[in-house]
Amino acid sequence: MYEKIKVLVVDDSSYVVATVSKKLESDPGIEVIGSAHNGLEAVEKVKALKPDVVTLDVVMPEMDGLTALEHIMSEYPTPVIMLSALTNESAESTLRALELGAVDFFLKPSVVNPAGNGKDTATLIEKVKIAAKVKILIKKLRAQAAAGNVEKPKSSAGKESILRKVVVIGSSTGGPRALMQVIPRLPADLPAAVLVVQHMPPVFTRTLAERLGQVSKMEVREAQPGESLKCGQVLVAPGDYHMELSDEGKISLNQSPTVMGVRPSVDVTMKSVARIYKSATIGVILTGMGSDGTLGASHIKAQGGKVLAEDQSTCTIYGMPMSVIKAGYADRVVPLPEMASEIVKECMESVAV
Repeated sequence: MYEKIKVLVVDDSSYVVATVSKKLESDPGIEVIGSAHNGLEAVEKVKALKPDVVTLDVVMPEMDGLTALEHIMSEYPTPVIMLSALTNESAESTLRALELGAVDFFLKPSVVNPAGNGKDTATLIEKVKIAAKVKILIKKLRAQAAAGNVEKPKSSAGKESILRKVVVIGSSTGGPRALMQVIPRLPADLPAAVLVVQHMPPVFTRTLAERLGQVSKMEVREAQPGESLKCGQVLVAPGDYHMELSDEGKISLNQSPTVMGVRPSVDVTMKSVARIYKSATIGVILTGMGSDGTLGASHIKAQGGKVLAEDQSTCTIYGMPMSVIKAGYADRVVPLPEMASEIVKECMESVAV
């Protein structure tokens, strides 16, 4: 007889607690062992009940979700999934939570859409099951969060560089925290453009770009259709849009069918960039569930480009990198703290575009 995954549901809304609990307990492998309605109560119940996973609201009385998350991670490290609303303010708080150590987030049910749908329930259950397997390394999480909180260096804007390489970074679960370890460490005068594909819904990708931009030397923003690639610039694929390059090498966004259930897709962007930039393409696969990026990596390798994959030791979820490595497409397997320097090395290699 297998042990059920024990979950603590935390939200100041009794309606949300009841709805989330019902969704989770529709799976026979999950048991909701308790609930809390504010951050103080959540911290105490985590210590007392020792759940395998916590679902945690952001906005609560007495102690908010971010403060509660910090206490949980320092006092009784436990995998946490944030419950978030699809708003700019919630997106900002959720991104901060992911940097502080939350494993993932879920768009919580609302009174407007109380029933949700089967896909929503399946997604929440999958996230909880994934989170239950994640080993929380609090020292590493704190170091990663601290690394993102640096003053933005002065930009070297105005220096025109020749675009020698295009870097495509793909990530999913654990990606926002990983990206905070990579993008801020890239130099402003990098002779390359960087395209980021992170599995996230609309609003969240824009907020992610803004947060990265605040702490990075390179210019970071959400991609817009028709713009050209430039050195020292990072463009993040908007949520719910595939990001490709046109024949002229300009950004093209579309809502073609999802690929392996996701949009934006890492495969779509990598394949498109490899077609245009050929051996000057660098693929980077960071933490994430599934195998998105493996097909894209195969196209990069076929054109003579390079592929870097995150080492298992630093991944939140070792799915996407493992798939690329097992397929034989990774030129190097790199721990996250060393990824930025490896990207810089690859970009500095002499390649004519």
